[in-house]
Amino acid sequence: MVLFNVSRVDTTPFDGQKPGTSGLRKKVKVFVQPHYLHNFVQATFNALTEEKVRGATLVVSGDGRYFSKEAIQIITKMSAANGVRRVWVGQNGLLSTPAVSAVIRERVGADGSKATGAFILTASHNPGGPDEDFGIKYNMENGGPAPEGITNKIYEFTTTIKEYLIAADLPDVDITTTGVTNFTGPEGPFDVEVFDSASDYIKLMKSIFDFESIKKLLSSPKFTFCYDALHGVAGAYAKSIFVDELGAQESSLLNCTPKEDFGGGHPDPNLTYAKELVARLGLGKSEPQDEPPEFGAAADGDADRNMILGKRFFVTPSDSVAIIAANAVDAIPYFSSGLKGVARSMPTSAALDVVAKHLNLKFFEVPTGWKFFGNLMDAGLCSVCGEESFGTGSDHIREKDGIWAVLAWLSILAYKNKDKLEDKLVTVEDIVRQHWATYGRHYYTRYDYENVDAGAAKELMAYLVKLQSSLSEVNEIINGVRSDVSKVSHADEFEYKDPVDGSISSHQGIRYLFEDGSRLIFRLSGTGSEGATIRLYIEQYEKDPAKIGRLSNEALAPLVEVALKLSKMEEFTGRSAPTVIT
Repeated sequence: MVLFNVSRVDTTPFDGQKPGTSGLRKKVKVFVQPHYLHNFVQATFNALTEEKVRGATLVVSGDGRYFSKEAIQIITKMSAANGVRRVWVGQNGLLSTPAVSAVIRERVGADGSKATGAFILTASHNPGGPDEDFGIKYNMENGGPAPEGITNKIYEFTTTIKEYLIAADLPDVDITTTGVTNFTGPEGPFDVEVFDSASDYIKLMKSIFDFESIKKLLSSPKFTFCYDALHGVAGAYAKSIFVDELGAQESSLLNCTPKEDFGGGHPDPNLTYAKELVARLGLGKSEPQDEPPEFGAAADGDADRNMILGKRFFVTPSDSVAIIAANAVDAIPYFSSGLKGVARSMPTSAALDVVAKHLNLKFFEVPTGWKFFGNLMDAGLCSVCGEESFGTGSDHIREKDGIWAVLAWLSILAYKNKDKLEDKLVTVEDIVRQHWATYGRHYYTRYDYENVDAGAAKELMAYLVKLQSSLSEVNEIINGVRSDVSKVSHADEFEYKDPVDGSISSHQGIRYLFEDGSRLIFRLSGTGSEGATIRLYIEQYEKDPAKIGRLSNEALAPLVEVALKLSKMEEFTGRSAPTVIT
């Protein structure tokens, strides 16, 4: 038993960003400044009620990005000093964000302990490395991100903090080996348990999906599979799930060794950054040497986002959640008794709305941020949800879950092919096109303008709000750009009243809604570590079966032209093209 003492360290407030549900994200060089991480951690402890800290069990892990190992030791020593009873750490400090949520909700310690919260070390889909991004966020006892009431308190404490507590003489814990290390401090015992990162999560997945049916699909010589972890934390789960449990070939896995800098790449699962997977699936600029696999998927750095691909075919995240919802009851045992309801974020296409109406399901349109889905799930109102930024999930946890989404698609493919494994397979593209034939197609794209000058971004958004006061002026501009585009019938800033707690979220995105069901959405994203990201969402609904087979960029070209001219995008930002198109 190792003894330790508690030190009070004088510090000064820092002018940090206000942490949202995505937490605090900055460059590594900011986090390594003296006291910076310490101040945020202490502010979090100060913002929580005493029973959620003293005597509590906390999870501390993340996506393994640069500075994570040092941060785990700092948070562990501060947890001990603040009266936390035990800390659980995933082996090598690795836990995906959805696995953290699962651990909070499902894991029971040998002594019967349950976690009451977690510090998750991740900047999600942002790059990692000494010159790149680091992030930290706090999740609550339901496994979901801290609500705004808590994040507001954390921010307030960071601006007034004068000291923090730390057990500076507590030895660093070996996080590479599973086991329990026991310490004793002024107030009694303190334990650190390092546990296998994958076992709890895999157990949960096996309770949701029919692994045997998926295994049968993967064993078919006609079905080929490829999964790209982009050197993120999903690699800590990929071999155990896809190879060991489901029988896929190990050669099916790409970039599944977690790295502190994500192999120098950008761990964002989209057509721009997942270059190797995109090329292998036949969606690159040149034809691949080998026949593309039937199914491909990618994860982001912390494995809560996903991209689904078929052979030479991209599934939009908006279509993905709609197709999962439409097939969930038949294909996924967890939902066999029915769906409680479905929900999407406001910028996500209305494909899910059509499914909900067709299946007579409760439907919710919420602001961007997983906490809004969490409220609905905790109230028993929502089973499946998604957002267009490659996030999909269900009420099994309170975070989006990239591997869950891949298993959901494999389950749908297994169900559609259960009697066809000896014949021509039903493909990803077949499933999507049949969905369009049934529900109509929502042509959809997103333009991201990253690291835009923050002042210029705010000016652009203010201009768009002001423009909404005169729809006749808006329609005059549109007609001058493209006379073949429908008129705008309504324009506003999206506001949401939570049906569970009554809270109101305003200024959640600027909407232009057209008479024919088309939409233009403009929104500032808070997921970057510097500058501003403007996201432009363009959608057109087509229910005529004869018109659902067009190329998306061709179908959307008139609306894209209107959006760029209407917003004066280049004039405000100086950008002639977006950073990323998805």
